[in-house]
Amino acid sequence: MVERIIVTGGAGFIGSAVVRCLINNTESEVANIDKLTYAGNLESLDSIADSPRYHFYQVDICDSAALERVFAEFRPTAVMHLAAESHVDRSIDGPAAFVETNIVGTYTLLEVARRYWSGLSEEKCAAFRFHHISTDEVYGDLERGSDLFTEETPYAPSSPYSASKASSDHLVRAWQRTYGFPTLITNCSNNYGPYHFPEKLIPHIILNALAGKPLPVYGDGLQIRDWLYVEDHARALIEVVTNGSVGETYNIGGNNEKFNIEVVKTICDLLEELAPEKPQGVSHYRDLIKFVKDRPGHDLRYAIDTSKIQRELGWIPQEDFESGIRKTVQWYFDNREWWQRVLNGDYRLGRLGEGT
Repeated sequence: MVERIIVTGGAGFIGSAVVRCLINNTESEVANIDKLTYAGNLESLDSIADSPRYHFYQVDICDSAALERVFAEFRPTAVMHLAAESHVDRSIDGPAAFVETNIVGTYTLLEVARRYWSGLSEEKCAAFRFHHISTDEVYGDLERGSDLFTEETPYAPSSPYSASKASSDHLVRAWQRTYGFPTLITNCSNNYGPYHFPEKLIPHIILNALAGKPLPVYGDGLQIRDWLYVEDHARALIEVVTNGSVGETYNIGGNNEKFNIEVVKTICDLLEELAPEKPQGVSHYRDLIKFVKDRPGHDLRYAIDTSKIQRELGWIPQEDFESGIRKTVQWYFDNREWWQRVLNGDYRLGRLGEGT
């Protein structure tokens, strides 16, 4: 197992799942680098925050000098790069932050990591890995049918978000090709699960339903996504950084294609069972569904071919959508304090400064 891992964006949704999985299931030392934007929440790491193997640095990945201090102090054997702006709607309204973090930030991190790597001993240099975590949205979308995204699918991003992630993927491949820098890339399908920031579809629907608010569905709700439980994704990422082949790309998906409206209705039906005492004026949770104007450039369908990671690394998801969505809805029902502090902004109070 990799011994000393930097995880960028480790206070985010997927990043925090990776950090928890590393601390709970391996012997690795973990340095979490996170700028703590609105989507970074250290309370998602409360369960492992006291571990002597966990270290936190409040650092912007665009800050080269600060990154160099972390690398010099922590001396990583691998980097797992998850720090990114990731919300499509926000990228449409304000693309500049996505260009800055996802492109400039990835470039800055690559250069700091490459300089550090080039100064290592021959043995440590050979063992070092830079794992860039990306999205299936870089491939654009698919027509309804049987086609799947493979690692060879041409890039055709549709939104400022996916274009910025595609750019960062290209940078990582160029650093591997030009400098021999030992990189790996993974592209994942839509994640869901505990600690998901409430702006995303599944937590947004759960929390609106519990509050008796409308459940907005873009267009006709017939957009298709492949849903991946976040803890399955974390396991896959650790498998890739540990055993993946340098220069390779691995697609990671849940093999769970669902219409968006199907996801919303499934959540409503689970809440009928788990939260039968509804908000005032609500007879059935499905009655709250409201179709709204579609998002500009909305991709129709995403679907991942996971055969490569299954064949080469032996990874398969442990959760299907039915088991994963039940766990997710139950988690939000059982952890009201966590998401209430997100909704009212209290999670941003008393944040740490740079340090360990």
